[in-house]
Amino acid sequence: MSRFESLIERVEQLKRQNALLVAQEKSWREERAHLIEKNEIAKRKVESMILRLKALEHDS
Repeated sequence: MSRFESLIERVEQLKRQNALLVAQEKSWREERAHLIEKNEIAKRKVESMILRLKALEHDS
């Protein structure tokens, strides 16, 4: 195999590797967005519970 062919093969390998990394990054970004959303929902629920507990404490 000539040096030129070796370089072409390496370029193709790096293109495939880059495509895989881009796909993984997209997946991780989507997962991160989903986890941030779940965290916000949990935060709102906890804040709501705290407000209800404070209201109960105040009414007692």
